[in-house]
Amino acid sequence: MKHVIALDVGGTGMKAALVGADGALLYEARRATGRERGPEAVVESILAFAADLRAYGEEHFGESALAAGVAVPGIVDAEKGIAVYAANLGWRDVPMRQLLGERLGGVPVALGHDVRTGGLAEGRIGAGNGADRFLFIPLGTGIAGAIGIAGAIEEGAHGYAGEIGHIVIRPDGPDCGCGQRGCLETLASASAVSRAWAAASGDPKADAADCAKAVEAGDPKALAVWQNAVDALAAGLVTALTLLDPRTLIIGGGLAEAGETLFTPLRAAVEERVTFQKLPHIVPAALGDTAGCLGAGLLAWDLLSTEVSA
Repeated sequence: MKHVIALDVGGTGMKAALVGADGALLYEARRATGRERGPEAVVESILAFAADLRAYGEEHFGESALAAGVAVPGIVDAEKGIAVYAANLGWRDVPMRQLLGERLGGVPVALGHDVRTGGLAEGRIGAGNGADRFLFIPLGTGIAGAIGIAGAIEEGAHGYAGEIGHIVIRPDGPDCGCGQRGCLETLASASAVSRAWAAASGDPKADAADCAKAVEAGDPKALAVWQNAVDALAAGLVTALTLLDPRTLIIGGGLAEAGETLFTPLRAAVEERVTFQKLPHIVPAALGDTAGCLGAGLLAWDLLSTEVSA
């Protein structure tokens, strides 16, 4: 059975799969990233995981994987196949495509940025299925974005396209790790909501999920914290809509797990702010934490189709 290897590397865990030509997950596995062992050990863990997946495919499906796709965090040079930098994994300038290709016996390897790869899957086979223009925004520790155009992800001239989390919403706002003040992710990420709710509730352990539950219970302090985040998010989204005019806006990440507690006020806040802009469909992500792995599989199959057409 023809298949490719898909790997999604996170700060704490790795998700992997063997993916069939129709996008079906033929086999899934997970392992710890083990970043506490250092960047070289993490790279070796990725290579060993990929080799084990290849061996599993040979044993159970009668042939080796035709290609591999891997999604990694941080700064990625997809064209050269280099994992340039990842703060949470500690690596710099890792020739990931070359290393994986060598470990896997010379099969073609595609390298992608984790958010853009997840966005590719959401746009093509998830919540944005059928949309010619979409924007995927996961709300997690920070806020990132993936710009989808005609089934592909726009990376930008230097690989930085879609960094919506660093649009400045409130110039007098909190300091951001990027060096600016009042960036969207300092106000509307899951981390930002957790910080604000911990302060407002007086419970240092309270997080964004707790805030969402308190909102549903009608807690006025929680409502104020939540609305502040929703307003900031809406302001950032309208900036993105003005620039990109997407047909579908896909919101994922931890904060989106609040469901309509987030989406009802967010749709209203965006609608209130638009003037001439066309309102996109604002929908929750559909693929959950499998998006990056599915996207890595798509990258691998795309690589094969490109080679065939060339």
